[in-house]
Amino acid sequence: MTVEELKALKSDKVVDARGTACPGPLLAAKKAIGDIQAGQVMEILSADEGTKSDIPKWAKKQSFEYLGSIDEDGMFRLFLKK
Repeated sequence: MTVEELKALKSDKVVDARGTACPGPLLAAKKAIGDIQAGQVMEILSADEGTKSDIPKWAKKQSFEYLGSIDEDGMFRLFLKK
């Protein structure tokens, strides 16, 4: 998805993991994914650079659809569809 499409996307669940270092954002995402239904979108907020590679790899392993990320004001917004 393009950055504009991601910005317009409505997230069903937002996980704010900006205060944690690797692997904190990934662990927070793993915990939160159970809170959404199949087809819903989860957004992960992180300031850890490693999250940009960890989340797509995990999403692929779990057969979730990684939609993309936005770099914004020193943080990353990553989107995936369950």
